[in-house]
Amino acid sequence: MEENNVFTAKTVDEAIEEGLNALGITLDEAEIVVLEEGKKKLFGSVKARVQIKKKSSDAGRAAEFIDGVLKILGIPAESEIESESEEENIKINIKTPNSARVIGKRGDVLDAIQCIAGAVANIGNDEYKKVVVDCENYRTQREQTLKTLAEKLAKKAVEKGRKMTLEPMNPYERRIIHSALADNTEVKTISEGKEPNRYIAVVPNNAKPNDRGLKYGERSFDRRGDRRRGDNKDFGKRDRGDRGDRRPPRGDRPAGGAKRGKKEIHFGTFLGNSGNKGEE
Repeated sequence: MEENNVFTAKTVDEAIEEGLNALGITLDEAEIVVLEEGKKKLFGSVKARVQIKKKSSDAGRAAEFIDGVLKILGIPAESEIESESEEENIKINIKTPNSARVIGKRGDVLDAIQCIAGAVANIGNDEYKKVVVDCENYRTQREQTLKTLAEKLAKKAVEKGRKMTLEPMNPYERRIIHSALADNTEVKTISEGKEPNRYIAVVPNNAKPNDRGLKYGERSFDRRGDRRRGDNKDFGKRDRGDRGDRRPPRGDRPAGGAKRGKKEIHFGTFLGNSGNKGEE
């Protein structure tokens, strides 16, 4: 056996057999590249050369892809396969001193890596196998944060009697919210909007009809302190009762909308007729 798992023999078949025995694998488990076929010449012969290596597993292929991407990005990291079986999902953990760059804002970079790694792992597979990529236990911490947020949101929705909405989330995080409140008898959860802006709405049983809802963290009261903007149609308008002393009743106003204290202007004034009987 030479370097890089290159094997030589008189024929290709003999070289392959030698390589499989040396690596302890079967033909189905091997990736074989024929570098040179054996030939007989007038003076001597040329031996066959083949390169043999064990096929990468689905998880191994995904891990190699992740390492390659992070290397291109200049991020020192190493992918470690935590679990792989026919029944379970593939779990890969990324170890790196620069976890912030790998995770990204709210896990957007990690989610992108996981999405592509899943596609790489399932190349040629008839049945799709889910791939979960984690970094520095981010997934577990994020899941706990979302469960806590769901409980707070449900409590606030019941207290205010209004639908509460969260910011857009990916399907994985939305499932966590749905699952966290599945046993809550005071609220129900629904997904609204379209990807990638689909979000969770928590609707209490005591919600008002046609309630537009509030975003989590949004102030639900206006500056008067006791009336919701959504329910106050006259918000920002002056109360009609406050201006009753400022303007006279409509019947006491000068005709034609002319201002009080000034001579009334009629058609014909500019033709020499002022409208006063004593003037000509």
